[in-house]
Amino acid sequence: MNTVMRRTRLQAAWQLCRRSWWRSVQTARLCCGVPDYDTYITHLRTHHPERAIPSYAEFFRERQIAHYRGTGGRCC
Repeated sequence: MNTVMRRTRLQAAWQLCRRSWWRSVQTARLCCGVPDYDTYITHLRTHHPERAIPSYAEFFRERQIAHYRGTGGRCC
């Protein structure tokens, strides 16, 4: 196996590991009641363009409050 093929396979394996790790972290956050920030921002820009985009800290605090108060925090 030449060097280029080996490097390509290693890069593909590394990307698979990164993608798997990201999915695992996302799943763990959803299990704890914390939605994905990027998905939330996309939703806000699409459905609520008049609203200000919160920082990650504001988003996290808002999600925790909604989770522990039992409101669910749904807007749509």
